[in-house]
Amino acid sequence: MFASVEATLLDIVVKINTYLSNYILVFLLVGVGLWYSIKTRFVQVRCFGEGMRKVFGNLSLRGGKHEHGMSSFQALATAIAAQVGTGNIVGGSGAILAGGPGAIFWMWVIAFFGMATIYAEATLAIQTRQKSDDGSYKGGPVYYITTAFRGGFGKFLAGFFAVAIILALGFMGCMVQSNSIGSTFETAFGVPSWIVGVVLVVICGFIFVGGVQRLAAVTEKLVPVMAVVFLLGGLVVLVMRIQYLPETFGMIFKYAFQPQAIIGGAFGYALKEAISQGAKRGLFSNEAGMGSTPHAHAQANVADPHDQGVVAMIGVFMDTFVVLTLNALVVISTLYTPGGPLAECGAAAASEALNKTNLAQTAFGSVMGVEAGAMFVAICLFFFAFSTILSWNLFGKINVEYLFGRKGVAVYSVLALVFIFLGTVASNDLVWEMTDMFNNLMVIPNAVALFALTNMVVKSVRAHDGKQLQR
Repeated sequence: MFASVEATLLDIVVKINTYLSNYILVFLLVGVGLWYSIKTRFVQVRCFGEGMRKVFGNLSLRGGKHEHGMSSFQALATAIAAQVGTGNIVGGSGAILAGGPGAIFWMWVIAFFGMATIYAEATLAIQTRQKSDDGSYKGGPVYYITTAFRGGFGKFLAGFFAVAIILALGFMGCMVQSNSIGSTFETAFGVPSWIVGVVLVVICGFIFVGGVQRLAAVTEKLVPVMAVVFLLGGLVVLVMRIQYLPETFGMIFKYAFQPQAIIGGAFGYALKEAISQGAKRGLFSNEAGMGSTPHAHAQANVADPHDQGVVAMIGVFMDTFVVLTLNALVVISTLYTPGGPLAECGAAAASEALNKTNLAQTAFGSVMGVEAGAMFVAICLFFFAFSTILSWNLFGKINVEYLFGRKGVAVYSVLALVFIFLGTVASNDLVWEMTDMFNNLMVIPNAVALFALTNMVVKSVRAHDGKQLQR
């Protein structure tokens, strides 16, 4: 009976997600990104170098303990911890399987415009954040939504967003992360997934209790190290497959506009699938427009909102154009090029032998060796997903406090740990689809508020441009 209920629920959620992804999400994400690209005169291009200097010019793994909030880099590290997770490895692999290699092109498009979107989100998070009695910051979409819309409508939108993010990230999103950790560890090391779940709960519980300061101390050290390890491993594979790289890039561009040639079906259906997969998995990966990372950027101890806005752009760049792209190149160059199990055969993508969970392990294993490849991906995914769980828990906690006050935080933290454990032993597909649905629903109130607060963002850009002219 439970299986039939789960199957029915899965079917309903898939239909909702299909509608949201195909007809609402793409237009909202590209629309708000294009809108802010124009309004800020492509801030993601003009101020890209400035953002890189602010991030890497002050890079430190020991940002120190702040009395309140975080350093700008700690805030970025917390945001990247949320962005770089299963969406890069498992989600990106799933997008390639369902939408073909061309889905990566549409992820790039979403991310390019998303850099302008996240600039707006971060600047608004700084501009509308509130200071608590104890000196800590409270900021995020619920605060700029209620700034954009006063009265009952604003409270409704903010409440809708808060409930969606608590369910999407605080509970089910963490299940997705722990599910991926459990399954990859079981594949690589033979460790039962429930044991992995127990270890995760213990470690996460210790960090949750330490609050924002302990979280910042962990993410500022963990994020740079995990990124470097994954990038080095990916580069080793690409060096070994260097003769296939031109063809790999060629497939990304070719199948972006001719996806029916590899995933089958009519041209219109295939193109819609490629674009929607790129949008859906792109959103889950870099989170631009979703309204999650502004919670981290609101914690930054910066005076000028623009400064954190350009730093936030680098988070999207690192997530999509570096980490996700590297994983995609590894997958395509090893599995989709001549001789690979998915070469010129879209039907093979539906086989049970290869799925979004083990695709990256198979790809890395084709060069490193089956066991070594599985272990490498499992270890990287553990740190990626673990850091995401930490950040997403913080984002959910901020919204729980907005809805219920501090009395609701303890209950939320316990429930979050339960969901983390359940993720390691639960079914995969329904959890992913439910997370996608609430991710998609989060975008709607967030995007509406972003459009409404255009003038606040534009003033921030103009103030910065004016200072630059005076120098």
